[in-house]
Amino acid sequence: MTTSSPRNLPPFDWDIFCCVVDNFGDIGVTWRLARQLEQEGHGKVRLWVDDLASFARICPGLDPAQDGQWVAGIYIQLWHDTLPADVTPATVVIEAFACKLPAPFIDRMAGLTPSPCWVNLEYLSAESWVEDCHGLASPQRVGNLSLNKYFFFPGFTAKTGGLLCERGLIAERDQWQQDKAGLAAYWASLGLPAQQENELRVSLFTYESDALVSLVASWCQSPTPVTLLLPLGRSLQDVLRGAGLEQAIATAKAGDLLHSGNLTIKLLPMTDQAGYDRLLWSCDLNLVRGEDSFVRAQWASRPFLWHIYPQEEQAHMVKLDGFLDHYLADLPPDAAQWLRAFSHALNQGEQTCELWAQWPRYNASWQQHGRSWSQKLLTDGDLVTRLVKFLESRI
Repeated sequence: MTTSSPRNLPPFDWDIFCCVVDNFGDIGVTWRLARQLEQEGHGKVRLWVDDLASFARICPGLDPAQDGQWVAGIYIQLWHDTLPADVTPATVVIEAFACKLPAPFIDRMAGLTPSPCWVNLEYLSAESWVEDCHGLASPQRVGNLSLNKYFFFPGFTAKTGGLLCERGLIAERDQWQQDKAGLAAYWASLGLPAQQENELRVSLFTYESDALVSLVASWCQSPTPVTLLLPLGRSLQDVLRGAGLEQAIATAKAGDLLHSGNLTIKLLPMTDQAGYDRLLWSCDLNLVRGEDSFVRAQWASRPFLWHIYPQEEQAHMVKLDGFLDHYLADLPPDAAQWLRAFSHALNQGEQTCELWAQWPRYNASWQQHGRSWSQKLLTDGDLVTRLVKFLESRI
């Protein structure tokens, strides 16, 4: 890792701007995008981030005290209110999730000939209107000049931008999941024994929800042993309440191993993105949140439940159902009905005991569906493949 002044930097092919909103979601997506662009030979990337301290929690090589630095082949620039001197916009400028580009930067974009291709990378959505908006141009006036800003929507159909998936990821996942000795070594590295034949291992990275209390209580009483892998975070209190371990909330720390009935809880520290992928690949069921962990759970090809970011007037439930309409389409009707009800209960904070009691009935079809779903998602290419193709027609 080295620092550089702007005038010593190479010309960049990509400028990506990210405003850290939900600690890890937005920066998680943009960091994966930046690395994939660089690793797959699409050019030099500069990533602008307004919160390096949060970023460093998923990128251990990052020094939050440095305004500019190279990490993993990406130049990371702290996004100040004022621009560093001598900054020249890249060929492609991406504002992630509608973050507002600095006005001086837009002025410099407008002054270049040809002007950069300006892309607004939107939030992932499965709603039907996304197909009509994907790829549309929005003219932007900059003084006497005009720039087009294009809307690029990640999504689940051929008429959207697809999902982020690095080249070789699926082969790496398959190799990991088929390596029994490697999995045993992985569990040992977390301080756990090899998985028992009848044991269920679950990862949980969600927001707060009263539904977790009843779900965890069900695991404590389950005839099947359950081991919960819990990264420290927002769901900790609800999980420990459900397990009847409220007394441990104040002192809980990474590395702790807690027991309640037939449930074992392993508290994990935050990890980098590669480490989180391996956790998802290793577990039988993953509860995830937001956007980045949601997408990675789908590439894990294992059953998962999505805890979507709550919004006013239940807007998030419309988005959840939009996804479920796609995800559940190829499941048997009774399994699809059960899984939709389960997803609604988790996101509405409702009781889940009776729903979890039906898990043994639907587990096999859900497991099989996880693999076929991940294959289906790549039918029309990943997000970077589609983004590069989109830009080639406009640059």
